[in-house]
Amino acid sequence: MSKKHLHNQAAIPLAPAVFKKPQLRPMIAEYDPKKKGVRNDLSDLVMVKYKVDPNEIPVEQQAGSTLPLMEIPGRDIEGDEDYNPFEHRKLAHPTSDLDTFIHLLKGSLGSGILAMPMAFMNAGLYFGLVSTFLIGGICTYCVHILVKTAHELCRRMQKPSLGFAETAEAAFLSGPPAVHKFSRLAKAMINWFLVIDLLGCCCVYIVFVAKNVKQVVDFHTQDTEWHDINIRVYMAVLLPLLISMNLIRNLKYLAPLSMIANLLVGTGMGITFYYLFQDIPPLSERKPFAGVERLPTFFGTAIFALEGIGVVMPLENNMKTPTHFIGCPGVLNTGMFFVVSLYALTGFFGYLKYGDNTFGSITLNLPEYEVLGQCVKLMIAVAIFFTYSLQFYVPMEIIWKNVRHRFGAKKNIAEYTIRIAIIIMTLGIAIAIPNLGPFISLVGAVCLSFLGLIFPAVIETVTYWDRPNGLGRFNWVLWKNLFLVSFGILGFLTGSYVSILDIISGEE
Repeated sequence: MSKKHLHNQAAIPLAPAVFKKPQLRPMIAEYDPKKKGVRNDLSDLVMVKYKVDPNEIPVEQQAGSTLPLMEIPGRDIEGDEDYNPFEHRKLAHPTSDLDTFIHLLKGSLGSGILAMPMAFMNAGLYFGLVSTFLIGGICTYCVHILVKTAHELCRRMQKPSLGFAETAEAAFLSGPPAVHKFSRLAKAMINWFLVIDLLGCCCVYIVFVAKNVKQVVDFHTQDTEWHDINIRVYMAVLLPLLISMNLIRNLKYLAPLSMIANLLVGTGMGITFYYLFQDIPPLSERKPFAGVERLPTFFGTAIFALEGIGVVMPLENNMKTPTHFIGCPGVLNTGMFFVVSLYALTGFFGYLKYGDNTFGSITLNLPEYEVLGQCVKLMIAVAIFFTYSLQFYVPMEIIWKNVRHRFGAKKNIAEYTIRIAIIIMTLGIAIAIPNLGPFISLVGAVCLSFLGLIFPAVIETVTYWDRPNGLGRFNWVLWKNLFLVSFGILGFLTGSYVSILDIISGEE
């Protein structure tokens, strides 16, 4: 170790509660109920215990330390290019490429695919087709930006893995000195947007399942007292089922549910296309471009459908072979190719078939009087119901890691209680806003504009801002990221405004 390296390490003040040896990453103090004292574990071992990400709890809240959660690395420390973060990952339940692929598909193939015909109705037949591939390409590119930047920051910080929010914090800490003070704010903002986004998706899923089940039940209960029961009653009936399923705390054990959901979605979509390809009207009967005034709704719906960034970092961090995630073809590219193509196909032919009568979910347009159509509604409703658990996993991890230190030895009871309370909250929001179409567009416009477009661009810019040629020739990386940020802000403002107006007016 060089003298300069030793000098830089000595310049970092150490609190009495934290002991640090050379060549070791910062330790995290934790209460040990067996020894009735404090135990220090390396951060990667703590990551193993909590399944996905390194501990989110600030060190000073646990051991009285005055150190920040992450140290600001010196340039000579960052210069260690031999550090390979993948070799230092020690996971209790690593997932295979296939498991990760399944989770990625289920994180992206949610109720959004069934809303794509409505998105095309708001964009036009041809404009919607081109724009869907364009937005899908931009979303996939932004995920690449995020994951590659996270790998670079893992090498700089010499940490085995970083979550989405931790990547933002590390970017600001290792970026220009002027932005160091904003590191904790960046982390907090991403955590809050992730929580709001994914819990918003869970609310949409509840509305979707209830609407499809209600349509089938109404057909079979005509001329009875059970006909046309308020949709909010169907949502309330889902509560015990949601609670029982979401008490599963390990991501690996959710893989069978994801596989079942994929099979149901695949079968249901196959039957849906069977209906869509029957008696197809001529292309001339549909608008090629629907008009500027409805484009914000299209943007919100499309980005809601295509953006699965909330599950990306936990899935990549939990992989047995993380280099396969963004390789060529890679898990990400393969998954997103199938997702975008299927979404474009569904949107195009769904709008072509039903035109301006398209509902917020294409399954609601299928004939009620045919058994096959009813089976599709129920199959996809079950699939979306299973998807709830995967979407619920990430926000629960974020919330729990920030409050778990408050419960002492009663952590299991506290975690289950919080899980149940959050599930009840999502159900309450869904009951309050049962309008599927505007709800989908609002969640996409508010949260995913930031998570999917703005934050990855800002993180990459800050990470490479003061690096030699970090922003590329003629600063093309900066200009490219400014475009992504501007595009995201425009979609956020216009999409939110139109969606809120639709919710107030009660339009579907």
